Formats: sequence, structure tokens, C-alpha cells
Amino acid sequence: MKTLNDFNFKNKKALIRVDFNVPLNDEFQVTDDTRIQAAKPTIIKILEDGGSCVLMSHLGRPKGKEDQFSLRHIADKVSEVIGVQVKFVNDCIGEEVAEAVDNLKAGEILLLENLRFYEEEKNGDVAFAEQLSQWGDVYVNDAFGTAHREHASTAIIAQFFPENKCFGSLLATEIESIDKVLNNSEKPVTAILGGAKVSSKIGIVENIIEKVDHIIIGGGMTFTFIKALGGTIGNSLVEDDKLQLALDILKLAEEKDTKIHLPVDALIADAFSNDANTQTVDTYEIPDGWMGLDVGPETSDNFAQVIAESKTILWNGPLGVFELENFSKGTIELGNAITEATANGAFSLVGGGDSVAAVKQFGFGEKVSYVSTGGGAMLEMLEGKTLPGIEAVLK
Repeated sequence: MKTLNDFNFKNKKALIRVDFNVPLNDEFQVTDDTRIQAAKPTIIKILEDGGSCVLMSHLGRPKGKEDQFSLRHIADKVSEVIGVQVKFVNDCIGEEVAEAVDNLKAGEILLLENLRFYEEEKNGDVAFAEQLSQWGDVYVNDAFGTAHREHASTAIIAQFFPENKCFGSLLATEIESIDKVLNNSEKPVTAILGGAKVSSKIGIVENIIEKVDHIIIGGGMTFTFIKALGGTIGNSLVEDDKLQLALDILKLAEEKDTKIHLPVDALIADAFSNDANTQTVDTYEIPDGWMGLDVGPETSDNFAQVIAESKTILWNGPLGVFELENFSKGTIELGNAITEATANGAFSLVGGGDSVAAVKQFGFGEKVSYVSTGGGAMLEMLEGKTLPGIEAVLK
């Protein structure tokens, strides 16, 4: 695959699809600049080569040209993060943009207005993509978070750069990290799958079950497995229509010689509240009126033992309701086990919205090998799907 290192950008304009879909507060200030920070190495490489950068992104889900979704709100933050004053233009196509691009000098950065102010972006409109393509000599896709969307700026535009297209450093690293887990991993490989529903993870399970040695199950999906195995789960979250699916997964794992680890004890509560009454019980014996909101200490010890022996670790989903302090311990203990294994030489990849949030909240970000920036995109890659935004650059 072609990356930034295959190009010298001297005197070239790089048209970069970034993912600056960042959270803003009521004063339109960026509250989390992780995605801007993630794009920085790509931008700096191009500027240091002697090139210039035209940045295009979406922000939110506008229904028209609504000011609250204007990328002008983030221009100052981008300037601050990159360390170069960013110019902003009030559109992403048209004469005003053409003039701004023409006037762009080496070492300068231009940020275009929100792509989704045009329906054509989400519709994958070819004519719109062609208009965007006029703003650069080389197309660089560095937006992993939108790589699974067949949008004009990700999947369609690349055709107008038959030779001059590549992945930015962020997207290249995302691809390499996921490939390392799925196809080039050092064994034993452990996948940790948490979250609420078995149904949302079935695609991942089916794709990775032959490639991993251990699958640790946590979160709300635990109780669908426990109920399927004959356990009593009280008021815990469950997908009653997926009980047979849970049994099928366990049977498939047995056939493939993949060990599935389920929680043996749970921290349960009599209400979904940080102030609820709690007790620790056997996972298979949760009384009526009580619900499992975290794993218990014995489970944490069991999981830590599996992780300590692993050489490759994928973490997708928390073990409990970590947003409530009293039910965060299992997820914290898991994070500690993963960071310890990483320090001892394991490769650890964390991805999926809730896992990434947990990693940030509890300070594990610098202690794991890689934290993915794309939720839906990462899930689809783990399911073995080809992502349109990636496929377009590989063609």
C-alpha cells in the first residue's frame, strides 16, 4: 500500500481527508482534540517536505449549512495543535475555494468548510468528488473514522488521483495494527469483547475465532451466555432471542480449539445507579430484582492470568458500567493487566468507542501499543469487511 513515505511533497498541494469530527461545548470550543492530534504527523511530514495542505472534513450531522457545525469553530484549535496558523475558507467547492487554493504557498494549511453541508458528500456523488479533487496534486486519506463510509471525499474521490494517492500516517498505522492482530500476530492471541449485546459482536466473533486462542467475554453480553447455559441472571441485561446464538458461539469455539472465558462472579446492584445496594455473587446465581453491572474479583484474577500469558491482545468493549465509579473496578483491573502485559512485550490494540473512553478516563492511553481512532470502521475491519475508503486508495 502507498503511504506518505512514497511521495515527496515539495511544491505539491496535498488534499487530505482528515477526521476532525470533534466534540464541541456550548461555546464551540473543542473539548477533545485527540483526532486533531492524530492527524498532526501527516500534516507535519507534508509541510516539512516543502508542500502545502488542504484539509477537508465533516463535523456532526448538519441538515443544511448550520453555523453550529461550521469547521471555522475549530480552526484556531487546529492551528494550536499543528503549530502553524491555519487559513479557513467558507466553502468546500466553488470560486472562493479555487482562489484560496491558488494562493496557498508551501508551508501553509487551508481548512475547507464542512463537507456535509452538501448532501452530495454522503451520497457519494461523483461530480462533487471531482470538484473536490481539483484542490490537490496528491490525495491523502487519513480519516480512519470514516473509512467505512462510501462518501464522496473517502471512497469516490480517489479515482481522480490514479497514481497520486496514498494513506496518511494515521490510517496506515490503523491498517497495520489491525492486520497485526488478525493476520500477523504472535501467539497466544486474546480478544476481549465487552459491551451490551452479543448481536453487535457476532461478526467479529465469526471472523476472529480461528485466529485467536482466547476470547474473554464481559459487559452486558455476558448474561446472554450465562442464561443460555442455564444460569439465573435476575434483572441483568439479556437478549432472549440470541440464547441459541450464544450456544452456537460456544460450540464453534470448542470446534476451533478457542477458549472462551466467561465471568464467574459479578458485582450486582438492585438499581442502575452508583448509589444502589451491591453484593458480589456467582454469575449463575443472580437473584430476582438484581442486575450484574461489573465483574467480580475472582473473574478479574482469572482474566488477568489469561492476559499475562498473551502476546497479542485486542480489547473491544468494557467489562462493566465503568461510567459509574462503583462499577468501574473490573474495567480498571483489566486495563492494568493489559498495560502490564504490554510492558512485558505484548502487542495491545484497543478500539471501539467505550473501550477508548475507558482507556482515556483511566490513563491507559500511553501504556498500550495502539488506541484506534475509528469505532465503526474498526469493527467492520475486525469483521473481515473491506472498507470503501481503504479499498479506493489501494486500487
